[in-house]
Amino acid sequence: MPLSPEELERIESLTLAHYDGQAEDFWAATRSHDVSQNIAALLAHIDAPPPWTLLDFGCGPGRDLRTFSQLGHVAIGLEGAPQFAEMARAYSGCEVWQQNFLSLDLPAARFDGIFANASLFHVPHQELPRVLGELRTSLKPGGVLFSSNPRGEGEEGWRGQRYGAFHDLAGWQALMNSAGFVELDHYYRPAGLPLDQQPWLASVWRKP
Repeated sequence: MPLSPEELERIESLTLAHYDGQAEDFWAATRSHDVSQNIAALLAHIDAPPPWTLLDFGCGPGRDLRTFSQLGHVAIGLEGAPQFAEMARAYSGCEVWQQNFLSLDLPAARFDGIFANASLFHVPHQELPRVLGELRTSLKPGGVLFSSNPRGEGEEGWRGQRYGAFHDLAGWQALMNSAGFVELDHYYRPAGLPLDQQPWLASVWRKP
């Protein structure tokens, strides 16, 4: 059965409340995470001359936002959790838009690249085609979207106080292709481990 507007609102509000309530602990646990492979995967596929305008979609406390800025790019964060948005502004010095994933208000053809690291899996499956379409519209022609999400086999639901939708490669490819993206690359993380010890699916896509 499709999720009702009331159920979608509950999913969004409880998930964001979880992150708000755990903001400091989350930052302490993730601040030193090495996602340089993911950042490089996005930047390597952008064809326009730098510096680039980049959207960190679900920027959290601003770790990667700051990295993009320090590399000389115009980095803008988007974050739904108010605590994270405040932390990201303070840590990165960048502009951060406080927007919920299910009610985005994005400018058209603004970004050379979108970095969606551990964020899109919070969008319920039924809403993903719309959200992916909005992200595609916000990219310039030829722009690139990077995503990394915990992989699964199509399951969806609550894990504690967070809601998530988990996709295998074929399912994710079908969603992205239907949204009008062309695949550039995909890989599993952490690198160098057997597949059953690589819970993250990373992929890179272009807007034609």
